[in-house]
Amino acid sequence: MMHPPPPDPAVEDALVPVSALQHYLFCPRQCALIHVERIWAEDGATAEGRILHERLDGGRPDRRGGVRTVRGLTLRSLTHGLAGKADAVEFAGRGAPPYPVEYKRGRPKAHRADEVQLCAQALCLEEMFGQPVPEGALFYAQTKKRLVVPFDTDLRALTIGLAQDVAKMLAENRTPPPRDMPGCKRCSLADQCRPKRLERPPSIQRWLVRQLSDTPGED
Repeated sequence: MMHPPPPDPAVEDALVPVSALQHYLFCPRQCALIHVERIWAEDGATAEGRILHERLDGGRPDRRGGVRTVRGLTLRSLTHGLAGKADAVEFAGRGAPPYPVEYKRGRPKAHRADEVQLCAQALCLEEMFGQPVPEGALFYAQTKKRLVVPFDTDLRALTIGLAQDVAKMLAENRTPPPRDMPGCKRCSLADQCRPKRLERPPSIQRWLVRQLSDTPGED
């Protein structure tokens, strides 16, 4: 019996965390601060999200109505260079495709970051189980409803493209410059990023003039 070759450590280290795609779509700089510079700060929203995912990851598999749910399933795709963990994956029976379910603390968003994160999980599941995964669901705690997400051609292309962009940024060890945007007010890393201050830093000339004006005159 032939055994698969052991994983290449270099390849494993280069895998992009699935969560990084969501961070990148929301803000490339935020993604780099977290995944390149290893900077993290928690606020009320991130603390609620962390507690929710810790509770889900710690849950045991269960079976209801013929559907088996596995929680905290480790994911990996060497084809797309992705790795991560699924909140829950449902298996409806023999031959049925895996069905990823991602839990979110808030409500559906205007951007597609949550959908991209879920689609990245589906890409991993397709490679792991060798069958297509046509759809999954996002469950939002605020609305207490599932939002079914079809993994269509556009969403797959967006997800794969983002995975490539993030992999390039991480390989280059590069942090994009700051941009002050409306979403910065809701970012837990606003104090570390300082977009307003760093996007348009004071010029050297203005700094010198200010320093000279503060210099006491000679008697």
